[in-house]
Amino acid sequence: MTGFDPFMLTEKVREKVVQVRNGTEYRMYYRFRGGKWYGGIATGDVVGCNLRCKFCWSWRYSHGYKNGKFYNAYQVFHRLIDIASRRGYRYLRLSGGEPTLSQNHLLQLLDLVDETDYLFVLETNGLLIGRDKRFAEKLAIHKSVIVRVSFKGASPDEFERLTGASKKFYDYQFKALENLIDAGLEPGERVYPAIMLSFSEPENIKWFVERLKSIDPALPESIDPEYVILYPHVIDLMKRYGLKPKKAFRPNGLPGFLI
Repeated sequence: MTGFDPFMLTEKVREKVVQVRNGTEYRMYYRFRGGKWYGGIATGDVVGCNLRCKFCWSWRYSHGYKNGKFYNAYQVFHRLIDIASRRGYRYLRLSGGEPTLSQNHLLQLLDLVDETDYLFVLETNGLLIGRDKRFAEKLAIHKSVIVRVSFKGASPDEFERLTGASKKFYDYQFKALENLIDAGLEPGERVYPAIMLSFSEPENIKWFVERLKSIDPALPESIDPEYVILYPHVIDLMKRYGLKPKKAFRPNGLPGFLI
């Protein structure tokens, strides 16, 4: 699927993972769980994504549409709150796939979270936010939201190699940051960049940092670096595509190498 249009894929995936019932938007999920990230966070893992990352830890669900169940925002909210309250977490999130594929569902969920003291981390590739300034504005009005825009590589060429999407769509990830900052989210605190660095060249990382700096000086200081975790199913996926990370970690947190 090299060079595909992720916005066209968005529409195809949305048909499978989003339903509207009596005016309410339902999204497909495959599990709810607690976890150590962010110091402890309750997570709903969604099915479906508009990229096809060749290192994706949840590719069996983000690249397909099976083994999921539909939930409305109210049901998801109570699932997450139940996990967070029992474990003493402060944070909630959606992960596993691309949460922004179901815009109304996401915004309804944020409405509910805003009525609590919890914070909601929106992990997104940012493409749909970068394309739609109004979406960024709708997100920014929610007091609970923190947006983590996860860049897939440090250059347009890396983006295409890693995701299969055309390199011309890479800039939408930067545009997401711009739109969210323009909408009022504080850079480095309520909106910040993450980036997959396992496959990046040093010169590309330098270019990436300078590009962030041109948007806002706080962004390079808040980069959240990501590296591949060598789960067996991730190794299988990378081998299928002939992809070998320069730096990776084993599930126990120790450095590892793909053989």
